[in-house]
Amino acid sequence: MIRIYHNPRCQKSREGLKILEESGKSFQIVKYLNKELSKDEIKDILKMLDIPAEKLLRKKEKVWKENYKNKDLDENGIIEAMQENPKLIERPIVENEGKAIIGRPPEKIKEII
Repeated sequence: MIRIYHNPRCQKSREGLKILEESGKSFQIVKYLNKELSKDEIKDILKMLDIPAEKLLRKKEKVWKENYKNKDLDENGIIEAMQENPKLIERPIVENEGKAIIGRPPEKIKEII
């Protein structure tokens, strides 16, 4: 099953969703700002993306700058920050058959579907 981690307020995420809709394939939408992801779910996403947590982090977000920027966080600390503040998670993320991709630019999503 194809799954998109989607933020409706993000233009890139909306563009990614449109690509999935136009593909004609069935998929599931996870509005991760409404349904908090667990630390294990974030770790699973990172494993599918095959990247460290820092590469999934949105460092330009106000919450990062105000609360975490000057802290020396390890992998688990970054995951915990993303779990507590899902706005820090890059988007959109699309997963399919045990692999995932960050849809930036959104056209990258075509590589995984």
